[in-house]
Amino acid sequence: METRRVGTSGLETSRLGLGTLTWARDTPEEQARGLLQLFCEAGGTLIDTAAAYGAGDAERLVGKLVAQVSSRDEVVIATKAGFVVRDGKRAVDTSRRTLLRDLAGSLKRLGTEYVDLWQIHAWGACPVEETLSALDHAVRQGMTRYVGVSNFVGWQTAQAATWQRAVPGREPLTSLQVEYSLLARRAEMEVVPAAEAFGMGVFPWSPLGRGVLTGQYRTRTPKGSRAASDHFAWFVEPYLEQRSKGVVEAVVRAAEGLDLTPLQVALLWVRDAPGVTAPLLGARTPGQLAPALATEELTLPAEIVSALDDVSGGPNLSRSVTPSAAPG
Repeated sequence: METRRVGTSGLETSRLGLGTLTWARDTPEEQARGLLQLFCEAGGTLIDTAAAYGAGDAERLVGKLVAQVSSRDEVVIATKAGFVVRDGKRAVDTSRRTLLRDLAGSLKRLGTEYVDLWQIHAWGACPVEETLSALDHAVRQGMTRYVGVSNFVGWQTAQAATWQRAVPGREPLTSLQVEYSLLARRAEMEVVPAAEAFGMGVFPWSPLGRGVLTGQYRTRTPKGSRAASDHFAWFVEPYLEQRSKGVVEAVVRAAEGLDLTPLQVALLWVRDAPGVTAPLLGARTPGQLAPALATEELTLPAEIVSALDDVSGGPNLSRSVTPSAAPG
């Protein structure tokens, strides 16, 4: 699999990442092992997880399976901290104390002395300078090699990146995770441009529109799908409304014309969008992952990309002007 640099940093990852949100819950160990084997055999290196996934169980499973399937030096492990559960409710705590405690726990669960990329999972109420000081400390202590943020909007990204650049010795932000797909293009307005301005790589999560862009919900809600589950139905529901149906149908038509699957068309659109380093794949079975990995030698024709842009919200202004379209 082709690799890409993460922004302007020295870190390189495969141009597709393996997400582990459902590991140890909806994705049992044997299925997760199959996913990791298939991913690594295809040349994938980026494994994304978080302390909050399965209350730490996803990290435990990642650590166990990496030791069995691959080797620590051959993968890029990215994890996140800042989401906590208090009184049975999920909350954001980005205090230095909580973040560093989360990271120490992540290292123990993952069975590693360091992670390659450690990210703040969400913007919190804690002063940003305190939150970011945890990143600096983690790098100095050898707990992580690179640092980044997740789910920050444009101004939050710019503020955090500027703070880290203000004083020599602070660790620059390497990456940003954000939801980005044909059904969620808000990141193009400010988040992706902010990341580019500060030399940060972009890791889109839910590049398949929370599964809706695969076309599986066109006529019904399949049994066993995320929309049919008690704990994920709320996550998928916003993309089952009328506007999304038009985008899904456009993806399906493009797939039919190109002899691809809707999943492949939607993924290629994100993978090759300006500023993107690696979409994060949330496949739950090897059968779901295989079509995504089969896109390695594929690209979408420019006219298809343009048509999908138009139907999903309009032109992506960051796309390079092609020579034929350049003004004469």
